[in-house]
Amino acid sequence: MEPSPNPQISETVLTERPQCLVIDGHPIVRLGVRRVLQDRFEIQEATSRYEAVELVRDIGSFDVAVLDMRRWSGGFHPEPIGATDAIRALLETEPGMGIVAHGDRAERHLASAALQAGASAYVSRTASAELLEQAVQAALSQERFIDPAVPPRGSRGKLTKRQREILQLLANGESTTVAARELDLSEETIKTHTKNALARLGARNRTHAVAIALRESLIE
Repeated sequence: MEPSPNPQISETVLTERPQCLVIDGHPIVRLGVRRVLQDRFEIQEATSRYEAVELVRDIGSFDVAVLDMRRWSGGFHPEPIGATDAIRALLETEPGMGIVAHGDRAERHLASAALQAGASAYVSRTASAELLEQAVQAALSQERFIDPAVPPRGSRGKLTKRQREILQLLANGESTTVAARELDLSEETIKTHTKNALARLGARNRTHAVAIALRESLIE
């Protein structure tokens, strides 16, 4: 009679979980992410982006990574590696890995930068545990996921054609006087349009309005 299959081996195969690498310089954040995901994933941690890249190069076999998008030095390495550069480096080493970019805020430009670098998902640090889980599951399946709190492109405030023209001139470094001459309007009219554009965008000042308009692709 042939021996029956070892039940312990069968159970090990059936319960094998995906490997998740959590990359964050803050121990409390790593602990929080671990607690959210530990029931479904085998968790490993990296305290810097350089450490994460080296870990993936040396070990590999990671299915998904959660990568902090904030600006931080990344440990004691003399040349800090940026978040988008880290995403590209991880995917160069492990092309099949799903990456969740863990950003500071639910802003369109942050999500766009992460996705353009190759991340599958973007979720802000203010999101719920359930949303983080959804983002990681989506990245594991190579599906796109964006935090629902991230505003859709161009939704930060609808600008009129004239307001966009003025902000474009300001973005190009022109003054109110030059904008008035270019558009054949009085300076007071330019100031009124600019004030209304600030209100629509929720901007603090003209510089902030230009920055928002650029991020939201309302101007070039």
